[in-house]
Amino acid sequence: MRRKQIILFIFSLLLINSVIAQENLSLSVEEAKQYALDFNKTVKNAELSVQQSQESIKETIASGLPQVDATVDYSKQMGKDISVDFGGSDLTIPLKPSSNFNLQLTQLIFSGSYIVGIKSAKLYERLSEQNREKTEIDIVSDVVENYYLSLMADESLKILEANLKNLQTVYNKTKPMVSVGMKEKVELDQLAVQVNSLKNAVSSAKRQCELTKNMLRLQLGVSADTEIELTETLDKLIEDAHFTQSNTIGDFDLNANVDYQILGMQEQLNQKQVDLQKTAYMPTVSGYYTYTYKIMKPAFDMSPPHVIGFQMNIPIFSGGERRSKVTQAKFDLQTAKNNREQMGDQLSIQYKQLSFNLLNAVEKYETQTENVKVSREVYKSLKTKFEQGVISSLELTTADNNYLSAESDYLSAKVEALRAKNDLETLTGEVYNQKKQ
Repeated sequence: MRRKQIILFIFSLLLINSVIAQENLSLSVEEAKQYALDFNKTVKNAELSVQQSQESIKETIASGLPQVDATVDYSKQMGKDISVDFGGSDLTIPLKPSSNFNLQLTQLIFSGSYIVGIKSAKLYERLSEQNREKTEIDIVSDVVENYYLSLMADESLKILEANLKNLQTVYNKTKPMVSVGMKEKVELDQLAVQVNSLKNAVSSAKRQCELTKNMLRLQLGVSADTEIELTETLDKLIEDAHFTQSNTIGDFDLNANVDYQILGMQEQLNQKQVDLQKTAYMPTVSGYYTYTYKIMKPAFDMSPPHVIGFQMNIPIFSGGERRSKVTQAKFDLQTAKNNREQMGDQLSIQYKQLSFNLLNAVEKYETQTENVKVSREVYKSLKTKFEQGVISSLELTTADNNYLSAESDYLSAKVEALRAKNDLETLTGEVYNQKKQ
């Protein structure tokens, strides 16, 4: 009976795992962004870093709060007893073991490094939050790009399959015409070559679809067995993007870029390091209280049970070591300032370049939109002429290749425009701010 229960339990686990493994996700772009922010492992690690920095603040603060320690000791002196001479007569006092219970309370009263340490810990927390935001921006940007590429792969596959179906129909209609002598066999052979090429292209496109979906699964933080359905289309995304020549470039605020923010925070941390090294010139003041309970009293013990005191450590001379550390910290601070200024220049140039890329991509998309319309009409016209026997199969296959090339360029232009917009929004942080709203 027990063996049967174990088998049923294992079967239930396998069934549950099978259901989980076959999870289906239907996601829009915005839903994919949110899903990645909720389940991506890199984002989770960034959140753990924030929580760790928060605990670091508590640790730093706790070091300046009252500290209480308790000790218990036992000792016995080994050797001769104590002899005391009282007017010619010796008095022997045996050595007794001693045991004490000590309770000590210490309190930091003033420490410059403690004050600076708390401020630095709070800055590290803000830095970890900015690093988390950078991680989320990168993940969201990657999700958007892989979403576009997945849509492109899916649409490319549909175009190839539809084209293969049409050309296969032409081949099937041409085959009996060759058998009755209405068409040359060489024309049928040329169609067969084109059909086989399209079959290979379809197989390759299917593998490309799976590859792009796997990249998206990785960013979303789901298993490789999860089926993903993309509910958006490239045409709808293009329509929502509202591409025009007048609104593709806007103003750029350096402070909106997370990398620039991180360098600014690093500069503040370097300033705190300068302050920390300067505190080495300041005294440190602490107080203490000790209570001692005699568990086993020795023969002679005049020490009181309660002791209170203060201690001040005053730095006097270090041979120039403190001055050197302050100077080095100032060098690091200046380096951080230079890095931030350099980052600002690089970001401004990068913004202009990405803006130009977006303009070029929009212009290319508009051109390819017209080209693909013409290619479709040309292909339809030549297909009809071939079926009527006006043109040869070579001309048809050439038109077919031109049509596929135009469709491919059109798809690439759509994705290129969307990716250029995504790159620009990633630089300005808008891709992330949109998600937060």
